[in-house]
Amino acid sequence: QVQLVESGGGLVQAGGSLRLSCAASGSSFSIIAMGWYRQALGKQRELVAIITSGGNPNYADSMKGRFTISRDNAKNMVYLQMNSLKPEDTALYYCTADVLTYGSKSPNRYWGQGTQVTVSS
Repeated sequence: QVQLVESGGGLVQAGGSLRLSCAASGSSFSIIAMGWYRQALGKQRELVAIITSGGNPNYADSMKGRFTISRDNAKNMVYLQMNSLKPEDTALYYCTADVLTYGSKSPNRYWGQGTQVTVSS
C-alpha cells in the first residue's frame, strides 16, 4: 500500500551535516505520522525522531538540538537535517510511516530500505 524511499546518506567528517529525505508513494492511504530510526552494526535499532501530520516533532535525547525532522504533507515527504555529526551517528537510517486504513484498530508501520550515513573522525 505504501512504499518509502530514502536518499541523502553518505560519508561526512565529524562536525559536518547531512540532509536525509524520504518519499512516500502509493494509493488510498492516510499517513498519521512519519519518522526516522537508525541501526548501527552490532546494535539494536533505535528511534531518532518522529513527526505527526500536524507537525509536532519528538526526538530522542541524544539527537535533540542537533537533528531536525520536518515534513511536507502535500508531497508526502519527510526530512531529517543532521548537524554536528559524530562518529557514533554512523548507522543505517530508516524512514517510517504510520498509515491508518479503514476498519483497522491501529496504524500499520511501513519501513524504507534505509540509507547509510558514515561519519569519519
